[in-house]
Amino acid sequence: MSRVANNPINVPDNVEITISNDLVSVKGPLGHLSQHLTGDVKIVQNESILTFAATKENKHSKAMSGTVRALVNNMVEGVSKGFEKKLTLIGVGYKAAAQGNKINLELGFSHSITHKLPDGISAETPTQTEIVLKSSNKQVIGQVAAEIRAYRPPEPYKGKGVRYSDEQVVIKEAKKA
Repeated sequence: MSRVANNPINVPDNVEITISNDLVSVKGPLGHLSQHLTGDVKIVQNESILTFAATKENKHSKAMSGTVRALVNNMVEGVSKGFEKKLTLIGVGYKAAAQGNKINLELGFSHSITHKLPDGISAETPTQTEIVLKSSNKQVIGQVAAEIRAYRPPEPYKGKGVRYSDEQVVIKEAKKA
């Protein structure tokens, strides 16, 4: 059995969970999230504790029990605390500016890039070289951060580009003549 699925989830008081046949809905102070389920996982709610178990004894069902537990845990954490991703722009002339639900990026190209943010994502630019993304949905915030990073990933010789704030880029040594 999945070791992840063995850990129960403690639900905070300000979070409300609704479980139906193929849908789990989580509602909290930061929003509302829902996730479709397969029939391979049984979710049991005892007051403020959620437990997960595989309904069948095959490998797929056991694996899905851990996956569903992780997804529901991320939903509970997202609607109660929220998630945050920080991106850093490194390079001469690289800058970002958040304007509503768009981010304008200057990344050394001949044109500026305007990235439209999906619903539920907010962006701040404390400085011109930092972007802070906030959301209650971990999957969406990770995807948006990856899309922004993909415009100019860090290159290995000078380290210029868009990187996560905690990312370590290994700098290669220049070619010697």
